[in-house]
Amino acid sequence: MIELVLDAKRTAVVAIDLQKGIVRAPGNPHPAATVIANTVRLLEAARGAGAQVVLVHVGGAADGADRLHPAVDAPMRGGAPPAADWSEFIVELNRQPGDIAILKRQWGAFYGTDLDLQLRRRGLTTIVLCGIATEFGVESTARDAYERGYEVVFAEDAMTGMSEGSHGNAVERIFPRIGRVRATEEIVGAL
Repeated sequence: MIELVLDAKRTAVVAIDLQKGIVRAPGNPHPAATVIANTVRLLEAARGAGAQVVLVHVGGAADGADRLHPAVDAPMRGGAPPAADWSEFIVELNRQPGDIAILKRQWGAFYGTDLDLQLRRRGLTTIVLCGIATEFGVESTARDAYERGYEVVFAEDAMTGMSEGSHGNAVERIFPRIGRVRATEEIVGAL
């Protein structure tokens, strides 16, 4: 692995779906508390170094009319309508006025949002990704970022998946081909 060097002024730390309704679910291999603690360290380091913080959450209309509805073999579990605060960011993120907030209605944070516009207008070329779930929101956002030409860094211990196997598949087989996988400690040091 090559040494990680980041230009804070051209970097955004993008936290995916760290919201009240999602952090309650069990995560593997890292528990939500670990993901949250490491993400908070990344966000504090980013703000201190002058990097951009981007907080992404998923939500939409109460009736779900603004979400995707294709026929699939294994639909996401649902059922009862989500709690009123389901899409709210967790307080630990300490949202600041300079943070960019992105509301998405599908897995990835680029499609149907102004994330790309917000990053490009600020001259940001590198994104550090963290959040829940590795194989859904993080991976979908990462693939799109890679295809748009962004440098992508993955904070492996600041994300978790629905299963250890699916997290491991993304971290070991997908992410190294589209970016650099690092620990929170190394990313904080590089900022």
